[in-house]
Amino acid sequence: MALHFDAEEFDARKQRLLAAMGEAKLDAMLLFAQESMYWLTGYDTFGFCFFQCMVVEKSGDVTLLTRSADLRQARHTSNVETILVWEDRSHANPAKDLRELLADRDLLGAKIGVEYDSAGLNARYGQLLDEQMKSFADTHDASAIVPRLRSVKSEAEIAFVRKAAELADDAFDAAMKKVKAGADEAVILAALQGEILARGGDYPGNEFIIGSGEDALLCRYKAGRRKLDANDQLTLEWAGAWRRYHAALMRTVIVGKPTERHVEMHAAAVAALEAVEKAMRPDNTFGDVFEAHARALEEAGMTKHRLNACGYSLGAHFTPCWMDKPMFFAGNPEPILPDMTLFAHMIIMDSDSGTAMTLGRTYLTTDGAPEPLSRLGLDLPVA
Repeated sequence: MALHFDAEEFDARKQRLLAAMGEAKLDAMLLFAQESMYWLTGYDTFGFCFFQCMVVEKSGDVTLLTRSADLRQARHTSNVETILVWEDRSHANPAKDLRELLADRDLLGAKIGVEYDSAGLNARYGQLLDEQMKSFADTHDASAIVPRLRSVKSEAEIAFVRKAAELADDAFDAAMKKVKAGADEAVILAALQGEILARGGDYPGNEFIIGSGEDALLCRYKAGRRKLDANDQLTLEWAGAWRRYHAALMRTVIVGKPTERHVEMHAAAVAALEAVEKAMRPDNTFGDVFEAHARALEEAGMTKHRLNACGYSLGAHFTPCWMDKPMFFAGNPEPILPDMTLFAHMIIMDSDSGTAMTLGRTYLTTDGAPEPLSRLGLDLPVA
């Protein structure tokens, strides 16, 4: 089997999940998030774009229901022993197959937690599931259970995140060699992603963000490339990915000479990131971190140009994005705990002047101050 962790690691994760299920008085959980399946068993696939479900019982038994295309994938990449296949056919209803599986496991009338908040359970599949479960079991939304467990990393996971952070740093160095007036964004993007793949890393959970000129103010990837002007701005957001674990970075690079507005906005971003670092400690919440960011940008007169979130947890994640939970937004009561890997991004977009500025990096939380996992400095990058 192509497992990236040893048996003791996986057993410790299962015991944590079973304890959480016990606290919620659940007889079983239906996992639909690929991240949950990977964390619990090592199962690695993009087959979650179709219906599949991992059933975890309070006894510790784990059963996977998937398609024939993922049967060998599950056998090769996971420690799941019981794998069942639902058949692709006209008018197939895999939720009915799941109900029959649960009946065979003597779970009729059981209290079952469901990962509704998942890319692996779309609205149509959710409707099919609810229709089958309404007279079969007492179902509850248990979407937060595994993400909360995954947010605190083991030593083995932290080692993978550190490797991902090294890849992210190396990727930026490779990309910066290509940044100059007249350079094609395509060449820069190829260097950024290519460096990670060439060093044995993985595809990220979502596309890298690259945009110059007016597009530098966008916070998402979009199709289409342009060439850099003699004086330009280039926003990059990327992540090193190692065994699916991510370490993200974000920078706005200036081509030519920075404007006064660039310099002003960069100073505000640095001040906000430093405020976030001071708040990113145990005894504070994710909401406290966001408020530190918001206050710093308010003092700099940047409130109208900031976003309503300033980062999130990172770990092993699958498409459509690498963003994990919890997130930094107003009022989020989730506590900061040691051994979390958290990405904080200061994004300031001034549409009035057409000026972009971003600054972000990944941290490992400790009992005190967080540890930045990147070796890159916070100076304004100029090419």
